[in-house]
Amino acid sequence: MTRRTPTLLPAGLLALCAAMAAPASAFAADAAAASPSLLPRAVSVQAMPGRLVLAGNTHFVAREPRAKQVLAQLVRLAGDALPDTALRSASAGATLELKIVPGLDVPAEGYRLHIAPDGGVLQAADADGLFNGAMTLLQLLKRDADGTAWLPAVRIDDAPRFAWRGLMLDSARHFQSVDEIKRLLDAMAELKLDTFHWHLTDDQGWRFPVPGWPKLTEVGNCRIPAGDGGIDAATGTPVPYCGFYTEAQVREVVAHAAALHIDVVPEVDIPGHATAAISAYPQLGVSGQPIAVSNEWGVNVNLFNADETTLRFLEDVMGQLVNLFPGRYVHIGGDEAVKDQWKASPNMQARIRELGVKADAGLQAWMVARLERYVSAHDRRLIGWDEILDGDLPESATVMSWRGTEGGIAAAKRGHDVVMAPWNKLYLDYLQTMSPSEEPGRPTQVTLETVYAFDPVPEVLDARQAKHIIGVQANVWTEHMRSFARVQHAVFPRIAALAESAWTQKSGRDYQDFLQRLPSLLPRWQARGIVAAKTPFQPLVEAAMEATGKARVTLAQPLGYEIRYTTDGSVPTAGSPRYAQPVSLALPATLQAGAFFGDTALAAPVARDLSVASLLSRSDEELAMCTGQLMLRLEDDGPREGARAIYNVDIFNPCWSWKQAPLAGIAAVEVRAGRIPYFFQLAHDEHARKFKPAKTAHGELELRAGCDGPLLATLPMPASTDADGFVTLRAPLRDAPASTDLCLWFTGDTRPAMWVLDRATLVPATP
Repeated sequence: MTRRTPTLLPAGLLALCAAMAAPASAFAADAAAASPSLLPRAVSVQAMPGRLVLAGNTHFVAREPRAKQVLAQLVRLAGDALPDTALRSASAGATLELKIVPGLDVPAEGYRLHIAPDGGVLQAADADGLFNGAMTLLQLLKRDADGTAWLPAVRIDDAPRFAWRGLMLDSARHFQSVDEIKRLLDAMAELKLDTFHWHLTDDQGWRFPVPGWPKLTEVGNCRIPAGDGGIDAATGTPVPYCGFYTEAQVREVVAHAAALHIDVVPEVDIPGHATAAISAYPQLGVSGQPIAVSNEWGVNVNLFNADETTLRFLEDVMGQLVNLFPGRYVHIGGDEAVKDQWKASPNMQARIRELGVKADAGLQAWMVARLERYVSAHDRRLIGWDEILDGDLPESATVMSWRGTEGGIAAAKRGHDVVMAPWNKLYLDYLQTMSPSEEPGRPTQVTLETVYAFDPVPEVLDARQAKHIIGVQANVWTEHMRSFARVQHAVFPRIAALAESAWTQKSGRDYQDFLQRLPSLLPRWQARGIVAAKTPFQPLVEAAMEATGKARVTLAQPLGYEIRYTTDGSVPTAGSPRYAQPVSLALPATLQAGAFFGDTALAAPVARDLSVASLLSRSDEELAMCTGQLMLRLEDDGPREGARAIYNVDIFNPCWSWKQAPLAGIAAVEVRAGRIPYFFQLAHDEHARKFKPAKTAHGELELRAGCDGPLLATLPMPASTDADGFVTLRAPLRDAPASTDLCLWFTGDTRPAMWVLDRATLVPATP
C-alpha cells in the first residue's frame, strides 16, 4: 500500500476524542451495551436504534475493483460469522455498500460508516481507509445462538493517529512457518496495525536467499543449538536448527500482507549481528577466518568489514530486498555493533584513513550512507535503529528508537522521521506478569498497562518536531521463543494495547475502558486459532503459614478483573465466592481461583494444593534474585524435543533468596538443581558477570543468612546431573536463625555451564 503522511484530526473530531476520555466505571460487564465494543477505540461512535439483520435480501455491495478486494478480505476473515446470503446480489432489498469516494473529506486512512436497520454504507477516500472500516465491520458483526447474523445500527467517523502502526517479528533467532506468519498478519489487520517489520538476519541465522550468494541459505541458515538441544540422544550426533524462506514464500507473505493493507519492512542487520553471513562467507568478516553460526544470545562482536567487496555484497542484499519487498522502507539495523574487531584490525584502521572518516563510528556512518544511496536510487527509504545517529546520517533516513525515547527525540530535533519502539515499553520478549506460569523471557515486566500507557510523542518536542514521530512499534525478539505458541503468548493480548496506542488519539484513550472492551477479543482470537497468554487473566496466588497452623492465601489479578474462588475442589463460576481479602484455610486444602468479566471466565483457573509440606517448599519462580543484575527466565537445553524445565536465573550473579524463610525447627534445606549451558555473549558487559570462586572441583552449594551473612551450610556439587537432568542435595543447617533471608549460591565459573535452582524445600527436624 502507499503510506500517507499522518494528518491531525479536525477540531470537531478532536473534541469528540476528549469527550470519549471521560472515566468509565471499572469492569461493568454491561457498560458497552449502548455502544459497540471496538478495539482500537474509534474517534466517534454514535449508537443508533435497531440493527441490520443479514438475512433474506440484505447483502453487501462493492462495485469498484479495489472495494471488491476489501470485501473479499472481510469475507475471508469473517468466515462462518457471515452468512452466504449476505454476499448474494439481489434485485431488491437492503444493502451495505463498501465505497471508495476520491476526495472524501476524511483524514489519511480514515473512513465513515453508517448502518441503519434498512441498510448502510462504508466509505473512504482510498482503499486503505476502506479496509480499516471493513475491520471495524468485522468487529461489529454478531451472530446469535440461532444463527442470525447482524450489525448494530451505528454512525462511526474514524481515522488513525499514526501512519506507522507496527509489530516486529524476529525470524532469525527462531523460525516461524509461512502459515504462522499469515495468522499473525490476520490478527494485526483486524486491529488496524499496518506495518510488519520482519527481522530476517542475525548472528543465529540468515533466512532468505540472495542470488549469487548461495551459502547464505546453505550454511548461514543452520546452527547447532547449545547443549543437549543440539545433540541426537540416540546417536550422539549434532542436529542443526535450520530454516529459510524461499523467494516464493517471501512473496507469499508479502502478498498476504498487501491484501491486508500491511506493509512488510525487511531488516538485514549491518555492520553487527552479522555472524550467520560471515559463517557462510568468511571474507565478509574482519579476520577472514571461518566461524560458526552462533548458538549464543546477547551481543556478539563479529562485524562485517568495510571493504569494497563487502559493500558490493551488501548492495546485492539490498537489491534482493528491493526485488522481494515492494514497500517503501528497508531496515538496515545498525544496533549493538561493538567495534573491537575494527579497532584491532590494521586493515579497517587503514580503511578509516583512506575514507577520511572519523574513527569507527564514522566508518559505520559511511556504510549506512552508502547503503542509503543505493536504496534511495531504487525508490526506497532507509530506516535503522537509533545507533545510526552516532555519525552523520542522510537527511532522508528514518530512525527507530529502541534504547528509550532519547534517540527518537534527538532524531526528530535533527529533522528525521522517527518510529518509537523503546525496549522498556514495547519489547514483548519481556514478561507481562509475575506469574510462575510465564514463558521464558526477560522477567523485567512490560505489562499490558505499560504498553497501553506509552505515548510515542515526547512532551519535550515542539509541534514541528512532533510531526516527525510517524508511528509506534512493538518488537518480538525470539531468543526464548522456541515455538509459535510462545510467540503468541508474548504478542497476545499486548498487541491490543499497542493497537489502541497507535490508532487512537491520546485524549481518547482510557485504560479502564480498554479493559472492559478487551474480553470481547478473546473468543475472536480463539476462533482464529490464536492461543493468547492466560497469565494476564489468571489470579496470582501467594500462600504462607499462619501462627495458628492455617494457610493464609492472598490473591491478586494482574489486570484488576474480579476474582472468584472455591475451596471444595470445584471449578470457580460466576456464582462462587468473590475474593475481597486474604483467606485463612485449614490444612490440607485445595484452592482454585479464576478471573471473571461479568459471568464470563477469562481463562482457566489456577489451582493450589496447600499443605504443611507445600508451604515449606518454593520453586525458583517463587524466590527472589539476590541482586537481579541481569535476570532471565531460561529454558533448559534438553530434551531436544518436547517440554523442558524453565528457570529464573541471574546470569550475572547466580544467587536466589527466600525472603524471611521460617527456619525455626528446620534441620536441613533440600535443593533440586539443574545445569544449563552458559550461552551468552556479553561484549563490553562481560566484566559485570560475577561468581564466587569454587573450593572444590565442581563448585559448591552455599546457604547463607543474608547474601553476605553467615554461612549456614555448604555442600560440594557433583560433576553432572542425574539421568533426568537434575540433582537433589540435602544441606544440614547449623546455627540458623528462626527467620532470615535465606540465600542460595552455586559457586564456580558459570562458563561453560552453570548450575540453576529448580526448587528449595525446608526439611523439619525429626521429633
